[in-house]
Amino acid sequence: MRVAMIGTGYVGLVSGACFADFGHEVTCVDKDAGKIAALQAGEIPIYEPGLDQLVATNVREKRLDFTTELAGPVAAADAVFIAVGTPSRRGDGHADLSYVYACAREIAAALDGFTVVVTKSTVPVGTGDEVERIIRETRPDAEFAVVSNPEFLREGAAIRDFKHPDRIVVGTTDERARKVMTELYRPLYLNQAPLMFTARGTAELIKYAANAFLATKITFINELADLCEQVGGDVQEVARGIGLDNRIGSKFLHAGPGYGGSCFPKDTLALIKTAQDNGTPLRIVETVAAVNDQRKRAMARKVAAALGGSVRDKTIAVLGLTFKPNTDDMRDAPSIPLVTAFNDMGAKVRAYDPAGMEQAKRDLDGLVTFCANAYECAEGADAVVIVTEWEQFRALDLDRLKSAMRQPVMVDLRNVYRPDEMAAAGFAYTSIGRGAVRG
Repeated sequence: MRVAMIGTGYVGLVSGACFADFGHEVTCVDKDAGKIAALQAGEIPIYEPGLDQLVATNVREKRLDFTTELAGPVAAADAVFIAVGTPSRRGDGHADLSYVYACAREIAAALDGFTVVVTKSTVPVGTGDEVERIIRETRPDAEFAVVSNPEFLREGAAIRDFKHPDRIVVGTTDERARKVMTELYRPLYLNQAPLMFTARGTAELIKYAANAFLATKITFINELADLCEQVGGDVQEVARGIGLDNRIGSKFLHAGPGYGGSCFPKDTLALIKTAQDNGTPLRIVETVAAVNDQRKRAMARKVAAALGGSVRDKTIAVLGLTFKPNTDDMRDAPSIPLVTAFNDMGAKVRAYDPAGMEQAKRDLDGLVTFCANAYECAEGADAVVIVTEWEQFRALDLDRLKSAMRQPVMVDLRNVYRPDEMAAAGFAYTSIGRGAVRG
């Protein structure tokens, strides 16, 4: 089948490359001429394990190409995917749908024959109705169906998630559209990927509901970690104890400095706003978002406590800047408010991240000294703070680290290490939801 993917951001590029790998002919379209030129030259604008090889293979096999011209690919396509950004709108927190609606108008002008227009971007319930209205208004003669097909990709594991999904949600009641979507995903049938067909609005709501629920699990275990610290519990054992209950499950029960990334912060906020506008406020989700925002800066106070109550004139080594490992994504990363708080509190900050340094400079340039590796980062530091659980930080040479530091203090915001091994290595060690160790 012929696919036009509008938008070459994280979702569009991964989805386009995977559809091409299924054997479909895919053209990825983007207005950013520089980005398209880079992709045509084999340069991948995001860090995602395996994506460079996947793109290169399918470009070589002539199943995947890139262009700034929308009309031709849309006219030839069986399915056109809208995969443009939907950031939080300034001022009110609603999802900014201006890119989606502008895209719908351009698609409408280029449609030729029956075409399925698919919203892959994360959009509030009712967006598909407006996309359909725009296209019908622009091209009353067009034959098309608007479908919702939300993505559930985890950064760092996106290719596997696309090819081995838990479920594929398709929102449509149009029979012709259903056949097209079934054929698009047919290569996954051997994996028995469940295609779940719903009404369009239901599919739009499923995406937000899923992210809000996962954000709630994260926030729940983070607050429980605070309680563990006060009463002498171990949050990791608590998480394992409740996670073994198959009604709860073990995923997203890892205590830390709060959630970030491209989805959870903006999606929970958009869901909150949608619910408020409809007179059905989601109090639990509202609290989740508020607690998460407060938690990120609270982590700076935890570091200050580990250093006797103040970080003023101290040097802090921050290991990990991206919101999670195996990505260069800095959107709403806990490191940003953490570093900002350190600066406000009078500390000097050194930082290292295996993949996110260039992206981090946009948010943190002038606030930190960027270093070449973990040990350079720790040189002369009064405390090392693990913010992102990259594999590179899971087996640090503790003796080398300690000898580089001014004083052996580690604050582990991801519980990478065990308190007993840190005690044996002579560190004053603070983690999340577990007892502190004094070196």
